[in-house]
Amino acid sequence: MTITSFNPATDAVLAELPSHDEAAIEKKLDDAASAQRQWARTPLAERMALLKRVAQALREQKAEMAPLATLEMGKPLAESLGEVEKCAWNFDVYADAAPRFLADQVVASSASDSRIVFDPLGVVLAVMPWNYPFWQVMRAAAPVLAGGNGMVLKHASNVPQCALALEAVFERAGAPKGLFTTLLVGSGEVARLIDDRRIHAVTFTGSTPAGRSIASQAGRALKKQVLELGGSDPFIVLADADVEAAAAVAVKARFQNTGQSCIAAKRFIVEHAAADRFVEAFVAGARKLVVGDPMTDGTTQGAMAKRNLRDELHAQVQASVQQGAKLLMGGKPVAGPGAFYEPTVLDHVAPTMTAASEETFGPAAAILRVADADEAVRVANGTPFGLGAALWTSDLDRARQLTRQIDAGAVFVNGMVASDPRLPFGGTKESGYGRELGALGLHEFTNIKTVWTGPART
Repeated sequence: MTITSFNPATDAVLAELPSHDEAAIEKKLDDAASAQRQWARTPLAERMALLKRVAQALREQKAEMAPLATLEMGKPLAESLGEVEKCAWNFDVYADAAPRFLADQVVASSASDSRIVFDPLGVVLAVMPWNYPFWQVMRAAAPVLAGGNGMVLKHASNVPQCALALEAVFERAGAPKGLFTTLLVGSGEVARLIDDRRIHAVTFTGSTPAGRSIASQAGRALKKQVLELGGSDPFIVLADADVEAAAAVAVKARFQNTGQSCIAAKRFIVEHAAADRFVEAFVAGARKLVVGDPMTDGTTQGAMAKRNLRDELHAQVQASVQQGAKLLMGGKPVAGPGAFYEPTVLDHVAPTMTAASEETFGPAAAILRVADADEAVRVANGTPFGLGAALWTSDLDRARQLTRQIDAGAVFVNGMVASDPRLPFGGTKESGYGRELGALGLHEFTNIKTVWTGPART
């Protein structure tokens, strides 16, 4: 069996890679288990030194790695370069902060020495998506490895060269063989990997239906899991906001990564008094996007990752227009080779329309007009998802109240939702559970152990 790497901007085949057979899978799992056992006993300072070397290796290899992401999933090269740099930053942050995150937490007691300690769980299986082929993996890998665990990567099958490049980064950094390893296998192998005795936990980023399947499999095996799933993130603009600033950020929040991000703003919920100004500024900004060869300087929107995903987005746009949404720009595939789609803006979208009720994973924005802040929150929460949300207002006291009412794992006030190694990241409702990043992301894959020690007896 082979895994095909193809270029979604040209439809050309980039490589045909052999998948790992049964013998190779067994060898990699054995190596991972052995490496992790030794790694768990490695002094913390040595672990942190490896994280620093990984960050260095990423920066040294950035010029070679970034084009792989662009070629395999279609994002502009400038975004791929930024993605690799963000991975390096993540490892630097954990190298500096993990000793503090992992320090024993002493609980005051007159009768004993009571403390909470954080021990490794073992080898973590990472089942990862294609949209950020480096960042999605490395944001999970840094805390997993800092905590004394190992990682086995099952990456999306359309980014196999990116998956192998990540394994090579750890080799270049001098990681123990097998501590981070890539398996080139199909999705049909995931269930048996979860069941394997050498796998102790699972981290998954992807669609909600796939997350349900992973959770079911891991639940049957009684193995810890963290799930970061889909999103239909609201971008709320109240009448007292800096509307032009909000619109400028909104364009990036929707169309970055060709709109293929769980935390991309997808539903722009705007108070009536500001709606016309916002729409005018938003459309003007979207018209400046340059769709084209993602390897070319100046391109700001590349190809979608797959033609079938483009077809799904187009069907959602068409359905929304038929349901009464007003098409302001775009709305169709770009003619010619590749999976390109026009930057698309839909106005007067109702919450029940397809573009608002489903996750739109591509360059299409839905604008919903509401009467006031209360309705904005109701509409924002009127979805099964709860990943990120943005709120724009000049009244920060009111913002503090409203953020507590929004169902989301993160709310960004007067800014764009983004992941940051220093802050926990994850969702609620059908956007998943558990946290990545920050101290909480590190603790997710540790055995949080209570140690109670009474007075010595002589």
